[in-house]
Amino acid sequence: MRAATQTVVELLAAAAAAGTAQAQVVSPYTVSSTAAIIKSASGLAWDLLQYYKGNLTGQTPGILPGPPPAGDYYWWEGGAMWGTLIDYWHYTGDGTYNQETMTAMLFQTGDGNDYMPSNVTLSLGNDDQGFWGMSAMLAAEVNFPNPPSDKPQWLALAQAVFETQASPDRHDTTCGGGLRWQIPVTNAGYDYKNSIANGCLFNLGARLARYTGNMTYAKVATDTYNWVESVGFIAKLSDGYHIYDGAHVEDNCTDINKVEYSYNNAVYVQGAAFMYNITTGSEQARWKTEIDGLVQRAQGFFFKNGAAYEPACEPGNTCTTDMLSFKGYIHRWYANAVQMAPYLAETINPLLESSAKLATQQCTGGTYARQCGFDWSAGAYAANPGTGAGQEMSVLAAAISLLATPDNGAITAKTGGTSQGDPNAGQNPNSYKASNVTTAGKVGAGFITAVLIVLGLGIFGWMTVDG
Repeated sequence: MRAATQTVVELLAAAAAAGTAQAQVVSPYTVSSTAAIIKSASGLAWDLLQYYKGNLTGQTPGILPGPPPAGDYYWWEGGAMWGTLIDYWHYTGDGTYNQETMTAMLFQTGDGNDYMPSNVTLSLGNDDQGFWGMSAMLAAEVNFPNPPSDKPQWLALAQAVFETQASPDRHDTTCGGGLRWQIPVTNAGYDYKNSIANGCLFNLGARLARYTGNMTYAKVATDTYNWVESVGFIAKLSDGYHIYDGAHVEDNCTDINKVEYSYNNAVYVQGAAFMYNITTGSEQARWKTEIDGLVQRAQGFFFKNGAAYEPACEPGNTCTTDMLSFKGYIHRWYANAVQMAPYLAETINPLLESSAKLATQQCTGGTYARQCGFDWSAGAYAANPGTGAGQEMSVLAAAISLLATPDNGAITAKTGGTSQGDPNAGQNPNSYKASNVTTAGKVGAGFITAVLIVLGLGIFGWMTVDG
């Protein structure tokens, strides 16, 4: 009887093990070689585009489904997605989605060709506009196929975003300067000045200076960075440079919200790397100091157990749809920073390599095996918070960031850039004041007027959390 009992136990154990093995789905993606990265990136890009419906009849080109309650995504994330796909084309050479990308990027430029389309007026922040502008800047820097001659060009679009944001109309004396979060005075959040809005302007200025050779852009970038530092949004502490979210103008920006997001760190690291690249002597030394302080903070805070990590929301699983895309930016922008400041390779490349490996290992969730999640550190899919465009975009970004080399960095107008600029771009910083804003948009955003009293304060949903 003892031998028979052992046989039954062994059989049951073997059956259980077989069932467990069958239930475990191995990710089809790997970053073990250049060929593997390109193959994986191809699959990840296809997976990402499954969330995009803008090419279907009756849908709006350029945007992911939304904004809530119509869908999960706000306008800005479409711009971020196309930037990711521009990088995908640049690093892999696969032009499968180029026409889709061009159509989307041109459809959302707005009547002023400055990425302020009237249909998003009441959820239009400087950061939202900035993300589209940075994607246009990227298109110029990598010689993404140029639009037809009768359409706005990539460099001109980036210049338009920069000019509207650098305009005195966007700045005031509250808190000693700086951009507000929102653009229209009627938007909830107009009373908030934050790091990401000013980070986008800083980033664009640094990159336009390098591409065009016009150091006026660099002057604005430097002034913007100096203001962010002076108001206390950048805190230089012993464990590195912390970048805090922002503060309210009615308190003279003294009520600083000290939450830290990885994309704030990354947008400044990339911009500072461009400034390092175009300066010499003491100026270059200054930007090296800024870069090193920011990267020091990221090493111990935005990477955990070898993977990109979002400490503001990941531990308690409180990440919003917006935040679920942040890991992709630290990968793409850090990889670009290494190209501009090669000394960073020793520090940053191992972080990106480890993170990308773990990120691709956990793409085994959702309704089919290839969808990716947000918890990367375990190297296995976690059902909470599930899958989505931000998660997929971030893993794609992680994979392609490993293809960045010293030889495929951003070019300039003097080193082969073909995109045409426009000295008159962005001449109307208030072009968002359109008369055809939809009623739905008004109800979604709410007004700080008598209309607001009637309708009540509506929360349209914002790119970062004010709290």
